[in-house]
Amino acid sequence: MTEAVHHEVPMMVTGLFAFLLVCMIACLALEEKLHAKKSVIVGGFAVLCLLLGGALGLLPFHDMVIRTGEESILLPVYIPAIDWGVVAIILGSSLFVDITSKSGLFSWIAIRLTKTSRGDPLLLLVFYGVMTVFFSAVLNNVTAMIIVGSLTGVSLKRLGIEDKLLGFLLIEGLLTNVGGLLTLISSVPNIIVGNAAGISFMSFFLRAAPYVLVATAGTLALGAKLFDIRRLASDTEIEEAAAQVAGFDENDGIESDFAFWFGATMLVAFIGTIAAASVPDSLLNDLGMGYVALSFAIIMLIRHKSTADRFYQTVDWDLLAFFAALFIVINVMEHALVLDAIGQILRPVLEMGEPGGPMTLLVASAVASSVTDNIPLAAMLAKILGDTGIASDSPYWWSVVFGANLGGNLTPIGSASTLVAVTIIHKYGLAMSFATFVRTALPYAIGQLALAALYLWWVS
Repeated sequence: MTEAVHHEVPMMVTGLFAFLLVCMIACLALEEKLHAKKSVIVGGFAVLCLLLGGALGLLPFHDMVIRTGEESILLPVYIPAIDWGVVAIILGSSLFVDITSKSGLFSWIAIRLTKTSRGDPLLLLVFYGVMTVFFSAVLNNVTAMIIVGSLTGVSLKRLGIEDKLLGFLLIEGLLTNVGGLLTLISSVPNIIVGNAAGISFMSFFLRAAPYVLVATAGTLALGAKLFDIRRLASDTEIEEAAAQVAGFDENDGIESDFAFWFGATMLVAFIGTIAAASVPDSLLNDLGMGYVALSFAIIMLIRHKSTADRFYQTVDWDLLAFFAALFIVINVMEHALVLDAIGQILRPVLEMGEPGGPMTLLVASAVASSVTDNIPLAAMLAKILGDTGIASDSPYWWSVVFGANLGGNLTPIGSASTLVAVTIIHKYGLAMSFATFVRTALPYAIGQLALAALYLWWVS
């Protein structure tokens, strides 16, 4: 992002761009109704904002020249607007995770946990819940929901307890957003806010882990109670369930022992290197987490050098294009002083002090994230907080992180993973309307947000 701007802009112009921002957010909320991809929606607004910004003299064309000795490089005004570090992290991590998953590592973990539970419903719920949180933290919450949700349907059907399937899938869907809080790279809002605040990987993990642990335990306990998921009582039931899950073969998805162990080793190395990149004044810290993610992606691609193009096809290019366009829109909004206006609206909240201010921002972020995409919200609030000079250890940053992630549990459109969970629920012929989801998920979401508010108060 370019530096904050300080110039006079007519109020009518600021109002025009604020209206465009509201329209963009509304279109993102109605994405399915419009039958349009995020990248197309935001890309269209980026084109319009750049055109209007240039015509109205808001954009700093004269500042887009880099002088190196006797040579000068003229950059398009929208290139510095994009946070390329965030783009690199998402691209590198996506490639790395996709290639690693082909080794069968994640399916092996899932099936081993299923066999370890011996088919006991309550143990299955706990193991699947913990697995969902872990996969959401090291993969992404959509991939986690697909892997765990698919295995859940197969397992419960084989065990003859399909009546518990709705409870399992709903709880797993809610836990994807809890797991998305665990690390700096677990979710896109984390990456955006962490980069803006200057929060290191290890600092993020140490701050978020206690909350994720307690929230996971609370969600599983409440889910077991509300959906009446209990342990097997009789010896006969225990033996029958154990025999049924024993038929699962964890080695089915493993293409070779070398690929499996190479994938496992590289996953551990990836997490460790990302953590090392958080050490201040180190080479990796200077190069950034985007460099680490892209480097590990290249290392994994070397094994598939002759077929690397098939992995490029699996990259979510729509998401990357969406990000690039979003950063451009936000940059133009900054020059139009829309972010300054929103900052003025938020100023009373920021001046409330702790703990009232962070808790108010937490609730506002969660409610906003429940009805629209949490990425633009996180990007906009991160920019506003960054411009106000709030310290990286301030609870205001964590209010945005918790709110943007947990708000996805309030409605089925609040996050991509809860939408996937509802899709899987419908796939198995189970009834789950929008209103039913909200009514069923509300106790969990309120509990998680209340716990987040208490945690913010405790750590502030």
